[in-house]
Amino acid sequence: MTKEFQQIQWDERVGDDCRQIVRLAVREDLDCQYDWTTVALAGPELRGQVALVARQPGVIAGLQAVPVILDEMEIIADWQPLVIDGQMIQAKQTVARLTGAVRDLLTAERLLLNMIGRLSGIATLTHRYVSAVTGTTARIYDTRKTTPGWRRLEKYAVRCGGGCNHRTGLFDAVLIKDNHLALSGLGPDKAVRQVRAFLERALPVDQADRMVIEVEVDTLEQFESVLPIAPDLVLLDNMSIDQLVQAVTRRDAIGAAVSLEASGGVNLTTVAAIAATGVDRISIGALTHSAVSLDLGLDWQGA
Repeated sequence: MTKEFQQIQWDERVGDDCRQIVRLAVREDLDCQYDWTTVALAGPELRGQVALVARQPGVIAGLQAVPVILDEMEIIADWQPLVIDGQMIQAKQTVARLTGAVRDLLTAERLLLNMIGRLSGIATLTHRYVSAVTGTTARIYDTRKTTPGWRRLEKYAVRCGGGCNHRTGLFDAVLIKDNHLALSGLGPDKAVRQVRAFLERALPVDQADRMVIEVEVDTLEQFESVLPIAPDLVLLDNMSIDQLVQAVTRRDAIGAAVSLEASGGVNLTTVAAIAATGVDRISIGALTHSAVSLDLGLDWQGA
């Protein structure tokens, strides 16, 4: 069975990343001062309720961040989520309610909407790609083309949308790319051998055995050379539909236990045809670098 990359769930590390982002966002908005508009117009004793409402359909993600935001902003409020991360929502649907001091709710509004909207946009776009390959064996993967500092959160959002996570960073998997081959002067087959030998020397046996080794090729000749070496994954970069079919056919003919990943130029128009070639994985940078935030609003419900 092919080794798998770590799949991100909301855990202590994701929560800690979220907290660091929230701290920076609070500093951006308040700069150790106040929301002067709100302080001028709302008395400290005034309490009320707001509803988080979807302006458009999509997949929600990021609700797990709300308690972190409230904690970092030292807001005491009654937080009532009405859906869960990963759930499909409809336009005009109330996603959650917050009850507390009006000053606090208004001051936190933009941060709440920015974070949940961003992550929900990624989840929604991922869901569209996953839906587009329904009926095939291909799975949709993200990449490292993420917002600096947001990687684990954005990969969590991909999971909420039904996608899979590629490697988290440079530390948890090997991916031999074209520049590695160019600088080393090695072919992909020799590069895989060298990496394997290095990992056996550098890491404990169990850690070396778990390490995913993937190599990128951009020609069928390179693919033919590396297939007998059986890396865990071969990344078929920017190949045509015909080339992808040939690669899958060749892999299947010799029964190699190698997963094939297509990447490069993938969009919602092309992804179904790519999946139909029989590749196992399709990695798409657009899931994170081109997602548009889901339109959400914080609507006043009254005191």
